[in-house]
Amino acid sequence: MDAFLVSTGIVALAEIGDKTQLLAFLLAARFRRPLPIVLGIFVATIANHAFAAAVGALAGKLLGPDVMRWVLGIGFIAMAAWIMVPDDIDGDEAPRARFGVFLTTVLAFFMAEMGDKTQVATVALAARYASTVWVVAGTTLGMMLANVPAVYFGDRISGKAPLQLVHGIAALIFVVLGVATLLGAGRNLGF
Repeated sequence: MDAFLVSTGIVALAEIGDKTQLLAFLLAARFRRPLPIVLGIFVATIANHAFAAAVGALAGKLLGPDVMRWVLGIGFIAMAAWIMVPDDIDGDEAPRARFGVFLTTVLAFFMAEMGDKTQVATVALAARYASTVWVVAGTTLGMMLANVPAVYFGDRISGKAPLQLVHGIAALIFVVLGVATLLGAGRNLGF
């Protein structure tokens, strides 16, 4: 259950102000059809994060507990720095609905998530926790918690949350996880 809760919290916070959340705003404003957009985000997130979790789980097995502890600890601290750099997206980057709203959303979100901080976080979380299913479930829920309101409320909510504060809290969580991992807090989990 820790894997699920930590994954949900980290990704929900990391997603605030992320380029995929901005993409959700853009898609909602352009197509004004929230349900297919939300379903597209859900499908794309599961596919992308399942792949990322598989990579993380394989890395966790191949590298061994001592190396993995250092990789994860340093990786979490690097994520803290990365999360403090807000993403932006140009209006020209918004996809056209050539394939319909749902498929356009799936394709746009899947591609936007490639190499994104939430995907990298999913790799790290899957390497840290034994259950990739709970990690993917948690990271997917975190993405949905951040993006569904973006789709349904669009620009009305974008200015309400102080992004600097949310980014700072998310960065602090990553630093705590990184330091705890480097100090051996995950020994009972195998690294």
